[in-house]
Amino acid sequence: MADEIDLASKVVNRMFDHDWFSQWLGIERVLVAPGKCVLKMTIRKEMLNGFSIAHGGITFSLADSALAFAANSHGQRSVSVETSISHTEPLMENDEIIATAIEMNRSNKIGIYQVTVSNQHGRTVALFKGTVYRTSKDWFPSGE
Repeated sequence: MADEIDLASKVVNRMFDHDWFSQWLGIERVLVAPGKCVLKMTIRKEMLNGFSIAHGGITFSLADSALAFAANSHGQRSVSVETSISHTEPLMENDEIIATAIEMNRSNKIGIYQVTVSNQHGRTVALFKGTVYRTSKDWFPSGE
C-alpha cells in the first residue's frame, strides 16, 4: 500500500508542477491516494461573476483537477471524456472550498469518479461526475 501511495503522490506532483491553471487557482493538495484526491482553494475577487458570486467555472475547475489527479493516481495516463456538474449553493469571496474525488469504478479503459465540493462549513456546494479514458501509457514507464 505504501508503494501505491508513493506512486500516487509522485504522479500528482509531476502533474501539478506543470499545471499552471491549477496553480493560478491557488489549489492546495490535502490528500492524494490511489483513486482519491482532496483539494482545497479560496475564492478570490477576480473569480466572481456579475452577481458577485463565484463563477461556476471556478468550482468546475477545482472538481476537474481533483478528478484528473485521482484518475491518474494509479500511474496510468488518463484523460476525461465526459464531465458534468450541479451547483447547489452559491460561493462568495473568501469562501474556502474543498473537492473530494473518489473512484467509483475502474476498468482497463474507463474510470468513473464522483467529486463532492463543499465549503468551509461542510455544506455541499457542487456535485461533479467525471468519466475518464485510461490510456495504455504509464506516467513512469521505466520505473523512474
